Amino acid sequence: MSGSFVIDNSVVMSWCFKDETSRYADAVLDSLALSTAVAPSIWPLEVANVLLAAERSNRLSEADSARFISLLTELPITIEQEPPERIMKEILVLARRHQLSSYDASYLDLAMRQGLPIATLDNGLIAAAQQTQVPIMTVT
Repeated sequence: MSGSFVIDNSVVMSWCFKDETSRYADAVLDSLALSTAVAPSIWPLEVANVLLAAERSNRLSEADSARFISLLTELPITIEQEPPERIMKEILVLARRHQLSSYDASYLDLAMRQGLPIATLDNGLIAAAQQTQVPIMTVT
């Protein structure tokens, strides 16, 4: 598999927790050997928030978080920057229309604008992608 795709944080964070791994998420990770993933500007904050919550609940140590971040920085994931005006207007409208969080709508919006499939484990985002004809990344 080669090309680009939008990667949702639900897939990325499943790589961090052994009890959340899935065949799909592992295949998406494997695909990064030949592909490039794209994420919206909110993605690093989402990663950090999940790691902080896991540290606070003693699910991860600070060292575990640092190690995971180090591994993520080695992957071909690029961040697409968005102007704040666009986030507060267009992405808000998209989130309302599909009953998504603004965070999830930013992934959908990126996939729509770039004409890319989306890799996600989030059922709400999958439904919204299907409604907008955004392909869900398939893996073998």
